[in-house]
Amino acid sequence: MEHIFSLLPDFLSAVRRTGNFIRQENGKVTLGQIEQKSLNNLVSYVDKTAEKMLVQDLGPLLPEAVFLTEEQTVRQLDGDLRWIIDPLDGTTNFLHGIPLFSISVALARKGKIVIGIVYDIMQDAMYHACLGKGAFCNGQPIHVSKQKDMGQALLVTGFPYGKNESILKKYIDVFSHLTIHTRGVRRLGSAAIDLAYVAQGRFDGFYEYGLNAWDVAAGTLIVREAGGRVTDFRLGGDFVFGAELIASNHHLHFELQTTIKDVFLK
Repeated sequence: MEHIFSLLPDFLSAVRRTGNFIRQENGKVTLGQIEQKSLNNLVSYVDKTAEKMLVQDLGPLLPEAVFLTEEQTVRQLDGDLRWIIDPLDGTTNFLHGIPLFSISVALARKGKIVIGIVYDIMQDAMYHACLGKGAFCNGQPIHVSKQKDMGQALLVTGFPYGKNESILKKYIDVFSHLTIHTRGVRRLGSAAIDLAYVAQGRFDGFYEYGLNAWDVAAGTLIVREAGGRVTDFRLGGDFVFGAELIASNHHLHFELQTTIKDVFLK
């Protein structure tokens, strides 16, 4: 494991190189270069090229590792070592000129996330964590907030798309309740950035339904290494592949989960 961790500077360099490419392409994508994969799920040549760059740079560093990637530009395999990659989390923001989008890269070893990297591209903020070694932003340690009062908490979420109306209605009910009983709920449009900001203490908690593994694999490790707690909506451990996730500090987690359980899961 230490051998893998020793390669972290190379991993970070690969992510930064891809981030530089994405930044250079910001504002250059034309309407005709945008595809719609599914409802409200957009992709352009930038996503695909960024993914190819990451695979090209990371592959030789760990030849034994396989890939799970959003755009599937490489063969998708399962293995003891597997990269889980979202080359551009927040594509809709990117295409609309909203400067909130990121790269999310995680490395799983026998199904357990051991390295997480989230690059907030336009802020040039590189978040990373290695299992058991803490969480960092641009090399400086970060920690989740110490907020204990839900009424003073600032939360962040994302809204599921492509789901049925009854699910969306219950999800809006959760949002309404939390908007009234907290300092506020934000929606940034990049789950990876949401999680990084929770790890940094900017937000006190995050919840979302309808997620993919590549959206959250890196961020969940960063939150946990920053002293936070991550579960699914039922307080279980299936939060990377289970499509639902709560992340917060330990003080607020149960109260946030109880609200979601009582409103969304009823």
